[in-house]
Amino acid sequence: MHNLAIAMYKKGYEVSGSDDEVFEPSKSRLSALGLLPKEEGWFPEKIHAGLDAVILGMHARVDNPELIRAQELGLKIYSYPGYIYSQSTDKTRVVIGGSHGKTSITAMILHALHTNQMDSDYLVGAQLKGFDTMVRITAEAPRILLEGDEYLASPIERVPKFHLYYPHIALLSGVAWDHINVFPTFANYVEQFQIFTEKIEPNGTLIFYDGDEELVKIAAQCRPDIRLQPYHEHASEIRDGVTYLVAGEERIPLKIFGKHNLQNLNGAMLVCEELGMKRVDFYHAIQSFTGAAKRLELVYGGDGTSIFKDFAHSPSKLKATTDAVREQFPNRKLIACMELHTFSSLNEEFLLEYKNSMAKADKAFIYFNPHTVAHKKLKPITPEQVRAAFGSENVTVYDDSARLLEDLKQENWSNSNLLMMSSGNFDGLNFEQLPSILGLKS
Repeated sequence: MHNLAIAMYKKGYEVSGSDDEVFEPSKSRLSALGLLPKEEGWFPEKIHAGLDAVILGMHARVDNPELIRAQELGLKIYSYPGYIYSQSTDKTRVVIGGSHGKTSITAMILHALHTNQMDSDYLVGAQLKGFDTMVRITAEAPRILLEGDEYLASPIERVPKFHLYYPHIALLSGVAWDHINVFPTFANYVEQFQIFTEKIEPNGTLIFYDGDEELVKIAAQCRPDIRLQPYHEHASEIRDGVTYLVAGEERIPLKIFGKHNLQNLNGAMLVCEELGMKRVDFYHAIQSFTGAAKRLELVYGGDGTSIFKDFAHSPSKLKATTDAVREQFPNRKLIACMELHTFSSLNEEFLLEYKNSMAKADKAFIYFNPHTVAHKKLKPITPEQVRAAFGSENVTVYDDSARLLEDLKQENWSNSNLLMMSSGNFDGLNFEQLPSILGLKS
């Protein structure tokens, strides 16, 4: 929400807002532009008939006093994605959806557009190097690139965000059940992607990963006016820990790696070609792409040791990320740590979906905080349950983050990699300080 506030301010709007808690870096960034609320909390007296619109984030609930006042006054109320769409009706809309890879694909496309000086507005789910905000809305850009999240748009508009964007060019990277608190069955979850394709503009394009059987079925049911473009993993080879794209006789070095990223890259390339970019220009641009924040992000790279952090939390993401590090560094020991943090991952029934997702690690450390389980009002789970669900012999489960960190400190990190995966932060662990905590040389 704070990124949207900054983007609107830069477009010339007068912007105000409320929240009951404001954290860093939002706090400092809003304060620098004079947008930080003077007080935290909800103040219905701030809502008046002179407002053009109210934009509602997911944190506000249906009984929020400011929302109720806005409804009483009959003000225009937008969800976040609804407002984004209202600002892009005259642009070519590109929407990147899928259970995994959305942020990485969006980031790759945005990096290639920026490198090739093709002006674009955007909404991306992670901070990117070279971009000061995660949202950009202008009057000038002829196109907008949107990361299409399938989670709900707002408390009063309970439909997936990506149903509100109506793309001219759509990409789907894969379907793997998630958000079980909203989509209680896999069939219900898959249906949201089917509906998304029905909302593609007339004569639009659907680019989809053809290694996903659900996407193949969805594509087969698309309207005849939609042009279908399947993609798969880009040809590559690994030499001395570096991945190279294989393009005919050319070998193009990358700063990223992993089969999932090679799939993402091929999808991103097709989108860029749809937007008029030459393939040779995409290849030139992608060589300098270092990834999005928390997407196999390199925290530390020393002699024979690397530490990566990743947003992976669902079973498919966990497996893809663990497998990628194993395949990139086959001769190094791999210790993979994962925090169960989301509603789905802490659900005792959904836990069974994680079977063998970290099997390729030499050691797999799983952490969960019992207080998080209680806060989400879920049935308590035990370390024994978690270990049985993951299924592989390499798994150790912790419900105390201090004990996890102590065990990591006891490891020999020579010729070893550490992979930290979570949508949380392991109870406030400072990843930048982790190398020194583990005794690694700076």
